[in-house]
Amino acid sequence: MSSDAREILEKVKSGDLSVDEALLSFKEAPFRDIGYAAVDTHRKLRTGVGEVIYGAGKTAGQIAGIIRAMLESGQERILITRISPEKAAAVRAALDAGTDWTYYELPELAVVGGFPPVTGLGTIVVATGGTSDLPVADEAALTARFLGNEVISLTDIGVAGLHRTLAHLDEIMSASVIVAVAGMEGALASVLGGLADCPVIAVPTSVGYGASFHGLSALLSMLNSCASGVSVVNIDNGFGAGYQASMINHMRAGRRNKVE
Repeated sequence: MSSDAREILEKVKSGDLSVDEALLSFKEAPFRDIGYAAVDTHRKLRTGVGEVIYGAGKTAGQIAGIIRAMLESGQERILITRISPEKAAAVRAALDAGTDWTYYELPELAVVGGFPPVTGLGTIVVATGGTSDLPVADEAALTARFLGNEVISLTDIGVAGLHRTLAHLDEIMSASVIVAVAGMEGALASVLGGLADCPVIAVPTSVGYGASFHGLSALLSMLNSCASGVSVVNIDNGFGAGYQASMINHMRAGRRNKVE
């Protein structure tokens, strides 16, 4: 059950909200049709996380309209991925002057409403094989932060210089979840999977020369990892990895809360 739904039920239990008011909250339209988009206003109620905007392929006007619809529907924080600097500037100009907006140019990602307090139980480590993997790694790290997690980023610790990996054993072995972001042959995920006692989410990137086939070689290497506990998301999908890592980190926190 999402935290929003639980909060509504807790308010009914404490007498702060009537049964009819609670029913109204659940019955309100599950989406808002704005013509070019059907904004999912019940996403957070169902899953615990509000809808995220994928910026690629949408115009600045469409993105601004979706943001306004989300804010009007009560969504306090909004994540926009894959939005170019030019499009981000146009969206910012179309929003109200007082809108809390932050843009991150390297991963081409924007945040409306800032980051929430940390609610995940452990620490998520986002590690990159090389500096060229940073756009994807930053997308994963910022997504995880946006979802309420403590994140440590380890940059350029690829296995071409294994001493760089081993220099971060403390962070690696104390992590709750690891996101391993690498192109070329994608070996970083297997190495980290053999060192850590937590899930490793591998993210192949499209970094590499011709035979890397825009990330396909790294993807196949990661899928064929001999290390246990390694799962794989799609090429360059930092958002998906950050989201999955957050779910794992919050599942542990959810179990603890149920025990208490």
